[in-house]
Amino acid sequence: MELSRFLKTYPCPDKPGRVLVVATRRCAVLELSGAKLAAARDGRLDDPDRATLTRLGVLTPNRDAERDDMRDTFTRLNRTCRHVAVLVTLTLECNLACGYCFEDPFRGRFSMSVETADLLVLRMTEQMAAGRNVTVDFYGGEPLLALSLLRRIAGNLAVAARTYGVTFSFNIITNGTLLNRRIVQELLPLGLTAVRVTLDGPRDIHDCQRPFVSGQGSFNVVLAAIRETVELVPLDLGGNYTRTNYHRFPELLDCLIAEGITPHRLKAVVFSPVMPKADGSMSGDCGAVCAGSDDPEMREAGLFLRGEILKRGFPAPRLRSHACMIEFDHDLVVGYDGTLHKCPLFMGDKELSVGSLSEGVGDYCSSHNLEVWKTEECLDCAYLPLCFGGCRFLRKVRTGAIDGVDCRRDYFDATLERLIRQDLMSGMLTEREST
Repeated sequence: MELSRFLKTYPCPDKPGRVLVVATRRCAVLELSGAKLAAARDGRLDDPDRATLTRLGVLTPNRDAERDDMRDTFTRLNRTCRHVAVLVTLTLECNLACGYCFEDPFRGRFSMSVETADLLVLRMTEQMAAGRNVTVDFYGGEPLLALSLLRRIAGNLAVAARTYGVTFSFNIITNGTLLNRRIVQELLPLGLTAVRVTLDGPRDIHDCQRPFVSGQGSFNVVLAAIRETVELVPLDLGGNYTRTNYHRFPELLDCLIAEGITPHRLKAVVFSPVMPKADGSMSGDCGAVCAGSDDPEMREAGLFLRGEILKRGFPAPRLRSHACMIEFDHDLVVGYDGTLHKCPLFMGDKELSVGSLSEGVGDYCSSHNLEVWKTEECLDCAYLPLCFGGCRFLRKVRTGAIDGVDCRRDYFDATLERLIRQDLMSGMLTEREST
């Protein structure tokens, strides 16, 4: 047995002679003695310890075979996958006027037709007939502006799922201004499992960044919607910060607690830097937004905010293996007009469309550079299971093409240890010790 190449170790300053081990392929975190790690490296472990460390991804029978196995990750997953995940853009209309809106370059009064909705149901029903479970994320614009269409699609797919003995569920990604108790109660029997809403920090920041089209602030309306629905359906809370206002986002967390929206009531809280728009442009003060994970100040902002979220007891996503959805054969984005994409960040880019509901999915291996991370450098990188080449959209923003990886090495070098220690301090992780 050999130590995995997908491994990071960090000293424990408060525990001399012990190390923190992160097996990135399994996202397993262990605390071991330096002697035990040396024994693992030299092949001197007893059978129980060897079995445990192999199961957790610290040890591998052969490092070269392990690398080959990583290269074939998605071939293997796609061959056995029995699940289809689609993000459906019901409409590009929205009742907010967010200055940083990603869809701004191609927004308009565009909504999915009944004919396209029925074709979507047909295509998903075909997947169900093949024995696959289906999950839909309804997206916009503001998807609740097309509530009747949402009901039609979800209702028909719920019936189809029962017919074929598979599961159907859906989530809603909404600005929250139209969300209420009645709508949630109506949609739960159709398969609603979660809702994601956005609050961009405390009231004054949110109302500046996410006003109604009329110019009126939307904070109070969204907060009321969260209060009204949080006990009915799991809620994810997102927020978009800039380098000039991220330090005030903890005020929002304190506001939620004061309003009775306590940590255990939310599924997850994630604050993210404002992204470039679909055409790569940035609104307002370009220096206030972030174009990726290579900005040291934004790395610190992300760590600071995650720490504040955990400090107050709110749930935050844990370390996990992550890859762009383009790697998964059965993951798709469906535009309002039935066009298909492999990532929501490619919507509006006709060159990166991969087909349509009527014609099916074409070959996108070359256009999306699917093999881009299958290089010696990436396959030898301990962080590969956490990024698989990073974000293709951000690479395109930087260079004008998907001509290489969006390397996350510097980001993880700067943040991984601190992310793990945040989780340990908050109780999100339990240290596993090899005896």
